[in-house]
Amino acid sequence: MHLPSELIDGAQAATGAGITETVRQGLEKLRREQFYRRMEALRGKVDFGDLSLDELREDKTHGWEQP
Repeated sequence: MHLPSELIDGAQAATGAGITETVRQGLEKLRREQFYRRMEALRGKVDFGDLSLDELREDKTHGWEQP
């Protein structure tokens, strides 16, 4: 990988981490942002069929919890 030192230095200053961890965090952030854009594009387009709002509220486990 060839990265400008100013870019790496600035990113490391923001994360407080080493190069590997800083790059990993940056890549994860890009992946999350892409996911959020795709979800935003679906806004108002998902049909939940016969589920009521009360039924949707009953399920509070979304699979997002950390192990």
